Amino acid sequence: MNRPADKPLYAVQDIPGKGKGLVATAKIIKGTRILSEQAAIALPFGLPDKERRKIISQQLKTLNNDARNAFLSLQNRFPTKSQYVGIFNTNSLCIKTSTDEGSFVDQAAIFLIASLINHNCENNAQQSWNNNTRRHNIHALRDIQEGEEITLSYVFSLLDRAGRQALLKKSFNFTCSCRLCSLPIRESQRRDGNVQRVAALDEVAKHQRSTAPLQSLQCYHCVLAYHLSKYGREDCEYAQAHGDVATLLVMYGDLARGRYFAQKAASVFRTLLGSDSNEAAEFAAMARDPSRHPQYGFSMKWKTSVDEIPYGLGSADLENWRWERLIPEGIAPFADIPSKEHFVKGGTSKKRHWCFMGEIVKTKLLHPVQLEVKDSGDKKLALHFYSSNTSDTGNSLRPGQYQKGYTVVILDALQYRFEFGCGINQEDLRMMKIFPLRLAKILALNKEVREFSIRHDDGKRKCHGCGAKAAVASMKRCSLCLSFWYCSKECQTAAWTTKAHKTDCKSLRDPDLRGLFFYNWDEAQDSISFPLQVADDSC
Repeated sequence: MNRPADKPLYAVQDIPGKGKGLVATAKIIKGTRILSEQAAIALPFGLPDKERRKIISQQLKTLNNDARNAFLSLQNRFPTKSQYVGIFNTNSLCIKTSTDEGSFVDQAAIFLIASLINHNCENNAQQSWNNNTRRHNIHALRDIQEGEEITLSYVFSLLDRAGRQALLKKSFNFTCSCRLCSLPIRESQRRDGNVQRVAALDEVAKHQRSTAPLQSLQCYHCVLAYHLSKYGREDCEYAQAHGDVATLLVMYGDLARGRYFAQKAASVFRTLLGSDSNEAAEFAAMARDPSRHPQYGFSMKWKTSVDEIPYGLGSADLENWRWERLIPEGIAPFADIPSKEHFVKGGTSKKRHWCFMGEIVKTKLLHPVQLEVKDSGDKKLALHFYSSNTSDTGNSLRPGQYQKGYTVVILDALQYRFEFGCGINQEDLRMMKIFPLRLAKILALNKEVREFSIRHDDGKRKCHGCGAKAAVASMKRCSLCLSFWYCSKECQTAAWTTKAHKTDCKSLRDPDLRGLFFYNWDEAQDSISFPLQVADDSC
């Protein structure tokens, strides 16, 4: 479907309020190459009008009479300029051509048919310049019905209404009145807010690739979610976002997921630009052997082999696998937990879990309870508790349960976007518990328990008193907290006094606190909630 049809799929017709345009003469299926043509006139960007007129005149002389007349019949929205320059500015399309030295130059070009295609911010066709064939191609961005006008977008899709209008007025001297530009003010503002946010996220993702890969991946996840929402679509920005994710994953050694996203990018580019496009070829090559990508191995933090792509998964499980890197590793700060808006639910019952911890800074509201907490990185955020089940009196917080300095622990916490910013909106109180300890104390206890309580690969444990490793059978466990092991009574006494175990022992008698420290966060497990269920032999 990437080759032009034997018979034209369009006809040139008068379009009310627009002059001439192209209209589909039959149903055009998404991905069909509607048109492919060479440039009649091409100029580099940035030339003054006098130079433009001179070059246009020279190139017009090389055209036959029909082509010259076709150029002169094009619309002119710049009557104050010379005729040639006015026609060129009104109808030229952007292309990027290669030089003999291998670099690329931005140019504007006239195509005697494609230049007749009118603008629409919700265009149904995609233009592209193929440097190898030196031809300008038009593909159907979606199915186009018989009798429907074929349209292109002259501007970048991730622009708000004001940005689109300003650019169209400056470059082409007209005001767009398409459906998108004619939305009611509130709806337009809502869409503009999403567009601005996604454009900003895309920039952040690119800048953080080498310093904060997880945050970069989170940004790309939001960008792709936007394209699949009612505000977005599967266009070239959608394809490129998949390619950017592929590059990020390959940078950090994840060849399996890198290949998957590269395959997706190549597939979408083939549909939108043709199988002979540079973009489709680039990502197809990357999918064949992602280890040959020039940025592969920047880090091996996410190392996988190229053949670790799972097969036979349902759509939800496959989506969870694609974005598994976004699942935090155990106890996570707010910045690392997923967004509720874009978190994929469903799939198999087993998955990796995580938890968020935040120390209460102050109480902001009592009904429903709203707290301000700070995480391990000292980031302050809003924490709302709201249960949609108003008849469940047991699923509510009592004032004595929370106070300044206590720490809230939420299992599988998700970021929530409030009007005033991001925080957590916790509905299911079975997924949270408040401990009468400061966050720093809980984190220190977690580190201590992990060092002295977990059985090592050689089957031995470290004595909490003297630090020596010994066989489990030769050690005794604290009978009160069941958390630490000792090689002798003397070691236990030493830990009781020099390591403040007398105080910590009381805290560790809470099975949920112990459960947090002993839970295997790296392993996919069934659903999780408080009270935590942790097998005793894991201790």
